[in-house]
Amino acid sequence: MSPNNPHSPNIPYDPLPLTQDQPGDFLHNDPPSPHASGFDTPPVEMTHFSDSVPSGAPNPRFLGRALYDDPSMNFRDSYASQNTFQTAPSAANSSVYALNPDRATPTQAEFAGTYHDDPRDTENNAAATSGSNYLAEKRSAYAAPRNKSKRGLIIGAAIFAAVIVLVAVIVPIYFTVIKPKSSTDSAAAASSAAANPTSTAQPGSTNVVTGGDGSKITTEDGTTFTYSNPFGGTWYWDPKDPFNNNAQAQSWTPPLNQTFQFGTDRIFGVNLGGWLTTEPVSSIFIAPALYEKYQTTTPQAVDEWTLSQAMAADTASGGLQQLETHYETFITEQDFAEIAGAGLNFVRIPLPYWAIETRSGEPFLAKTAWKYFLMAIQWARKYGIRINLDFHALPGSQNGWNHSGKLGTVNVLYGPMGLANAQRSLDYIRIIAELISQPEYRDVVVMFGITNEPQGSMMGQGVLERYYMQAYDHVRTASGVGEGNGPYISYHDGFLGLNQWTDYLPNADRISLDQHPYLCFEGQSDSPMSSYAQTPCSDWAAGVNTSMASFGMTTAGEFSNAVTDCGLWVNGVGLGTRYEGTYTPGTWPVVGNCSTWTDWQTWDSTMKTGIEQFALASMDALQNWFFWTWKIGNSSVSGVVESPQWSYQLGLQNGWMPTDPRTAAGTCADQGLYSPPLKAWQTGGAGAGQIAASVTASYAWPPASISNGGPVSSLPSYTPTGTVATLPPPTFTITSGSSVTTANAGDGWQNPSDTASGMVGIATCSYLNPWIGDAAPPSPLCSGATARAVPRSLFTAAPARRS
Repeated sequence: MSPNNPHSPNIPYDPLPLTQDQPGDFLHNDPPSPHASGFDTPPVEMTHFSDSVPSGAPNPRFLGRALYDDPSMNFRDSYASQNTFQTAPSAANSSVYALNPDRATPTQAEFAGTYHDDPRDTENNAAATSGSNYLAEKRSAYAAPRNKSKRGLIIGAAIFAAVIVLVAVIVPIYFTVIKPKSSTDSAAAASSAAANPTSTAQPGSTNVVTGGDGSKITTEDGTTFTYSNPFGGTWYWDPKDPFNNNAQAQSWTPPLNQTFQFGTDRIFGVNLGGWLTTEPVSSIFIAPALYEKYQTTTPQAVDEWTLSQAMAADTASGGLQQLETHYETFITEQDFAEIAGAGLNFVRIPLPYWAIETRSGEPFLAKTAWKYFLMAIQWARKYGIRINLDFHALPGSQNGWNHSGKLGTVNVLYGPMGLANAQRSLDYIRIIAELISQPEYRDVVVMFGITNEPQGSMMGQGVLERYYMQAYDHVRTASGVGEGNGPYISYHDGFLGLNQWTDYLPNADRISLDQHPYLCFEGQSDSPMSSYAQTPCSDWAAGVNTSMASFGMTTAGEFSNAVTDCGLWVNGVGLGTRYEGTYTPGTWPVVGNCSTWTDWQTWDSTMKTGIEQFALASMDALQNWFFWTWKIGNSSVSGVVESPQWSYQLGLQNGWMPTDPRTAAGTCADQGLYSPPLKAWQTGGAGAGQIAASVTASYAWPPASISNGGPVSSLPSYTPTGTVATLPPPTFTITSGSSVTTANAGDGWQNPSDTASGMVGIATCSYLNPWIGDAAPPSPLCSGATARAVPRSLFTAAPARRS
């Protein structure tokens, strides 16, 4: 595996001035600072909102403060702001990056003339690539042979060249295709072999099952395209061996049959937003054509709930099945091939709860998104890409925002249905964990974001921590403890800030902290794009460095290139933009016309270079990241992308995204880049999972009370007496001669000892609508003398592994 090699030297800079906002209400016309920045956090208060906001609704997304309450402080006093302490060493001097230094950098002159094995590094490998100096020295030392036939030399040289070619071909194939997994993964390899007993190739077969840059890909539907990957990636797909993990995204990323070393290997990721969840702020502006069709209907489509209702009523156009057409066409196999060819090695895939099931009154297309997530696993496996499965939309809504399925109120860990919805959500987490922990999937789906963007300030951090602990228990019950046993568990910071989670669950097995930093949803500025070149470095790098060293694995699950909120429906349908002074609720000054930021067809080289520099700074500051998002669909009205700074693909096609994400290294000069590795227990090694009993006791489930709901004893809750809705695995049919067999794809349940039933209602008890918002709990909760006990904690010992 090649080390990361920064081609751009450290860039000295003078930090941009950060203008202190004057005290006052940030929803008024106070002039914003030139580079007001922060995370997509809610405001502290609900003020200046229209009367139409439902009672109990959360603070609107992206209205976080970034005010300096005390200029003498070294940090910003807001929910998710980070301090800007600068510590050594710089990125370029980190042990990770010193392996292949840029000789032009003075601090790395000591490495000049040393061996470099990165084939991309034409500067440092000049002697190896040109050979001119080497030959000149040889000719000066040895006289030319006399009176000797050249024929023998030519023949010998030809034989020697042929041997070199054979070695060059066979050695990479051996190490990336033939070589089995390491002894630590022997059990998984044995399971895979047992699942695929038939031959992986028929005699005389000419079907190509692997290839690299320039090879021809034929998809299942017969379409073809050329695989373009200049980074040494190899794809692998044999339909007779469907769980083979030989593929490799790039030469510097371990193939799927080798361990990805979190904290040492870098995550260069991208979200597949707007695909399996189609909501703002996510898919209304990502796939606007879906929603534009239903802007004059009743109901008007403003989230997936109302979109589903409008589609269901539109039987002439295919009804709700129109969503499946979107699943089929928006993201395809070729997207995964392009992602690997862009130097990216991870995808984060938002998945809604209705991929598993829906219950009474919920209008979503049930169980269909799961079919396409299984396709995503197959495509990711083919191109060597790893998956972070993000549980994006929970029943009742975890944040009241459009992207949770329904715009309105928070009903998970908040309000009268907060406990019941959390119980149901934990069931879905358990169901997902059981499937992805199976040997057939665990090397591809290696991260599990168990809840996207919960409103931590409304729920209370203590309640959220208990919920997270219970989710941890579900995942580890499914997978077991230790490296290779199921996914990393990713916790969103709940908009409370990375520093609030420093001491959470010491010795927990492979947990990761997730943040979503954005600049664009706060104070707006008409400063040119070039002025943001180092803003991510000053705003984000220090917080990430601290979190990696103290908490452990820390990622940015979302970020974008947007520095203003311009773009079609970026804030939601009909909500306008802060930049143009049309955003509601609140009163916003007019900063400018959004065409400057949306008419990408007219952008000049200065604008494109400015965006690319911002992207590089973001990547370097965040270290392990997932850009939001891979692609933006065309508007059905204008026929073009209307939110260009959110599309990685469009940026690659038009020259404002880096063609190699590794070139970001060193962009944030002197920011004290975190130096790996993580602690052993943080990566599944010694001590992993040995959480002290006193710690688990402090996170006992359920909590004593729920915010805006009251004591849990007075709230509706579910009981574990229902059937668990297990997820179906894919089906692979293998034909060998006249025999037809089906490959073992697992049964959807990794741990047979996990036999608890699913959470359902008690027949004699009363329940509110799961999406109710503010309401009084039913009284009495249950009729007659029915006994009602809140289910106790489900903490269990480490389960036995499935054979």
